[in-house]
Amino acid sequence: MTDIRVVARDACLEHGAALRAVYADAFCAPPWNEDEERADAFLARLGRDVRRPGFTAALAFDGRAVVGFATAWDTPSPFPADRCHPQAAAGLGPSRTEEWLCGAREIDELAVRSTARGTGTAAGLLRAVTEDAPGGRAWLLTSLRSPRAMAFYRRQGWTQATHPAPGGHGITVFLGPRHPARTLAARPL
Repeated sequence: MTDIRVVARDACLEHGAALRAVYADAFCAPPWNEDEERADAFLARLGRDVRRPGFTAALAFDGRAVVGFATAWDTPSPFPADRCHPQAAAGLGPSRTEEWLCGAREIDELAVRSTARGTGTAAGLLRAVTEDAPGGRAWLLTSLRSPRAMAFYRRQGWTQATHPAPGGHGITVFLGPRHPARTLAARPL
């Protein structure tokens, strides 16, 4: 049985090697096709991310082995201009980006070992890092390359808020099931 625990920043880093291994298992396979260098970069980024305001992490354990994790933090204002944030802002526009995403809980990573998929572990991790989201406001970005990920978030009650061109390879914004703006999000054509 999987045990999901919200952990402190230091405890998160203590499990760094295990988190890197889970990341590699989850993201080096299709459709993500990341390489070992990206897994190393994740671990280096985690060392900085734990210092972000509102940082929270949940780890899933099968016995003593880490089989999944989720990380999140509170999105600052002004909205970040790094990584995929500009694509999210372009999809929502400046006012919705500020109103819907700034100050909300941003889910950065959600990864589960292939052996733990289909067990409810990912859903449990997602709930663990969002249950205390400010005003229920939680959001995330995911890639259109993964219909499986997009279907997972929809099954969890998340609402797709941006709709890049069909067949595109960009990212899309999802709003959490308690996000007050989820009913305002444009529906796909």
